[in-house]
Amino acid sequence: MIIPDGYSDIPAGKIAAVVTHLEMTAPPARRDDPPGAWSLRKVDAPALHWYRDLHRRVGEEWLWFSRARLNDAELAAIIHAPGIEVHALVVDGRDEGLLELDFREASQCELVYFGVTAGLIGTGAARFLMNRALETAWSRELRRVWVHTCTFDHPSAVAFYQRSGFRAFRRQIEVADDPRLDGTASPTAARHVPIIE
Repeated sequence: MIIPDGYSDIPAGKIAAVVTHLEMTAPPARRDDPPGAWSLRKVDAPALHWYRDLHRRVGEEWLWFSRARLNDAELAAIIHAPGIEVHALVVDGRDEGLLELDFREASQCELVYFGVTAGLIGTGAARFLMNRALETAWSRELRRVWVHTCTFDHPSAVAFYQRSGFRAFRRQIEVADDPRLDGTASPTAARHVPIIE
């Protein structure tokens, strides 16, 4: 379906975002790590309560809701699947960033989730995390690394991915139930996206 030019109404209780898909088909030039005391650790078979907590702390403000709506069996089937890698950005002994890579499709890697907690935005931690993400992804025989972001995300997200070497190749509209109305997300999350009941 093609959405016609002009305005299209979104029903009350719903949210809509423009989703931008970005990709790279060769390793980019390496960017220097910013100064900071960060490290990355791979989390094999992540505990569901750990994953849910970190996913919420990193993504709730940006309305990362799809994983929050999964039951435990559904979530475990994804994050424990062969070809999925989960990593945590560690700061002062605490997990403060999430990197999830999906290698299940041959010769490709999707950065499924990528982000840092609110207190680390603007510190260089995301650059450090992206450097590790790209090193990890391109250490394999790949033809493509890709990611998607949307207008609910940080306003600099697309520019950050482009500076990292990604180029946009697709745009979509996503419509979903507002997660703040069903308890999936806090009603005070994502103040940049108004609630319309």
